[in-house]
Amino acid sequence: MLKDGIAMTKFFMWLEEELKTREISEYEIGQKLISFRKEQPLYKDESFAAIVGYKGNGAIIHYTASKEGAAIVKNEGILLVDSGAQYENGTTDITRTVWLGGTPCKEITTAFTSVLKGYIELDQMQFPKGTVGMQLDVFARMHLWKQGLNFPHGTGHGIGSYGMVHEPTQGFAASMTTSRGAVAHQANQLTTIEPGCYKKGSYGIRTENIVLSILKEITEFGEFYGFETITVFPIETQLINKSLLQAHELEWLNAYHKKVFETISPKLKPSEKEWLANKCMKI
Repeated sequence: MLKDGIAMTKFFMWLEEELKTREISEYEIGQKLISFRKEQPLYKDESFAAIVGYKGNGAIIHYTASKEGAAIVKNEGILLVDSGAQYENGTTDITRTVWLGGTPCKEITTAFTSVLKGYIELDQMQFPKGTVGMQLDVFARMHLWKQGLNFPHGTGHGIGSYGMVHEPTQGFAASMTTSRGAVAHQANQLTTIEPGCYKKGSYGIRTENIVLSILKEITEFGEFYGFETITVFPIETQLINKSLLQAHELEWLNAYHKKVFETISPKLKPSEKEWLANKCMKI
């Protein structure tokens, strides 16, 4: 996760600087991200083909930009990047939705903030032994539902360690027809949490981290589990409607960004550290 956080920092810093002087295709952006990951020790390959979706292409959930047909990314609007890598000592999968310039509309900030609230809700959930993915999936959707929004995919999947990026059997899904919905979570599993929101032809939003399931406590009612976020890279704050966040959600976000900065910054150059500090600034 540290390696991936460093690579992502270098990549997004590069992207911001490049877009100041030229337009870049989605395909080139994906290739550049691979090059930054390749610089990290023990890198072997991508864990899947990166999804780099600009504006409306971000609403295509399994989109892959081709070399010839990729959209041209400008210094404006919204960009979704879902990617991951295989290192000899781990597998990564992370999605970040970023704002490239201009002023985001209320529709987008409401959707982005509702997705973030859903992520935090599930990330912070404590639940008894035997709880299955479908029971937990709803917590990632509840704040979207309150806004009349939803997303048409499961909320997360198991992930291997230098193995399958979509590893059975645990996860979060809205149905019991898949293992992700029907299987109980156990301690010491790695799972993604990745709620989203998509509007055809307009935008795609997804926030994804990998979490480790842990034993939180044992009471007279049995064992209770929870999650620990292990992905370390900042979440876009330009797209947050702060008025929609409750105190505990702000506290979670600021604590997460503090952890991100403290984890990654010792491995960065001064200019990269300054960039990261700005992205992790307390709100």
